[in-house]
Amino acid sequence: MRLYIEPDRHSDFLSSGEISVEGEEAVWTPPEADAWLQYRVALESRRRGGRYDGYVTDDWALLRADDLVPPIRSDIKDMTQSQAKLQFVLPDGWSVATSYPRYRSGRFKIDDPDRLVDRPTGWLVMGRIGTLREQIGESRVAVSAPVGQGVKRMDILSFFRWTVPTMQEIFPQFPERLLVVSAGDPMWRGALSGPRSLYVHADRPLVSNNATSTFVHELVHVAMRARGGPKADWIVEGLAEYYSLEVLRRSGTISEKRFEKAHAKLAEWGKDVADLEVDRSYGPITARAVGRLRQIDQDIRSMSHGARSLDDVVRALADDDRPVTRQRFEALVAKASQADSK
Repeated sequence: MRLYIEPDRHSDFLSSGEISVEGEEAVWTPPEADAWLQYRVALESRRRGGRYDGYVTDDWALLRADDLVPPIRSDIKDMTQSQAKLQFVLPDGWSVATSYPRYRSGRFKIDDPDRLVDRPTGWLVMGRIGTLREQIGESRVAVSAPVGQGVKRMDILSFFRWTVPTMQEIFPQFPERLLVVSAGDPMWRGALSGPRSLYVHADRPLVSNNATSTFVHELVHVAMRARGGPKADWIVEGLAEYYSLEVLRRSGTISEKRFEKAHAKLAEWGKDVADLEVDRSYGPITARAVGRLRQIDQDIRSMSHGARSLDDVVRALADDDRPVTRQRFEALVAKASQADSK
């Protein structure tokens, strides 16, 4: 079993069988019986600017489960199957919120059909926390945050009751379980999506004054499960921002007039962008991408005589976990519009 580690995060490896650690790889050959592996993990992590996207205090911890167990590649016999469970041993008075179902024993079931050896992914929050849960359509939604952080959990859950049904219409494969975690400073003052989960800083509004929503933007990322290939980040980020507005409009959260004003502001912001194909999309690039995607949606609707739209393209992207490239995107647009991709 090859574990692709971060040397600054994962350390002090011990095991039965044989283990060797070199650089960013730990190679473990377990024995046939009584196989075990242990190591230490540094849970705190900082982003550029000094704020945290993984943080631990005496009262709570908020981090990504991806940091606990590094990616694993296994060389094992054919027909081998694996089963994984996750268990936390916590201080008195602490509880934990994850996006995974829980057994009666208190352990969590980790099941990823795309992996032979399952590993936990997505956001976690634990400690002295408050959690609200609701069944919204076919999804079990939980909003969890440490107490005393000023997180308006009921506001977030109510907003999701209004918007998630529209998300489920656009994305039929919307996750059955969704966890939203939040906290205040010194956590990063932004938002980040993960598998079946998202993090949003406590100070972020549900809907900004320009009628866009960080919450729905990250929710689109969760639903799409897409990552951009080389020079294609504008497609992924543009779709997330485009559909954040579409969800707010279709759900009736914002009016048609407000929707058009939001598009006009984005068009003004991105008007000087000459090239969308950059390594990483950011404000003006994403704003310009939204306008391009809106035109593509109108073209698809026109060429298909209203039978199809950009919805068909994003559903196809969400069904395929390969990186999104311009070539794939153009091919799907051509298929939906039954026209030449140009």
